[in-house]
Amino acid sequence: MSQHPSFEAIKVALKQDKSGYVLTLNIHPDDLDDRIMRDFVGSRYVVVMARIDNDEQPLNREQFTDPAVRLAGMLCKDKDFQAFLVEIGDIFDANELEAADWLRNEFGVASRSELRGNEEAARKLNQIHEEFKKWKQKD
Repeated sequence: MSQHPSFEAIKVALKQDKSGYVLTLNIHPDDLDDRIMRDFVGSRYVVVMARIDNDEQPLNREQFTDPAVRLAGMLCKDKDFQAFLVEIGDIFDANELEAADWLRNEFGVASRSELRGNEEAARKLNQIHEEFKKWKQKD
């Protein structure tokens, strides 16, 4: 047995109480180290967690830290941005799927994550964002 237990868990619930957040995890009985079971309630732990992807590998969260990737995702989900794209004639239906398809086509990428580190795309996306903000202020 390793010095420090490790196991896979599934997030079941998250709630907040007066002292902070309470994270509830589901751990398969075969994965739970007996030492954790014997520890008293209130024991403190250092926890290192990494979300895993479909290939059982740690998820690369760097894709979410790039400002252009983050902005692209936020804009595609924004109902007002979708309406803006409909009004200027770039999409037909105001929904996230059409907005994301438009964005990928506009920037010539297969995935919004391909915008990461692309300064030209970031500049163009910021320009589109500014046009959207001006359009939104007209209301």
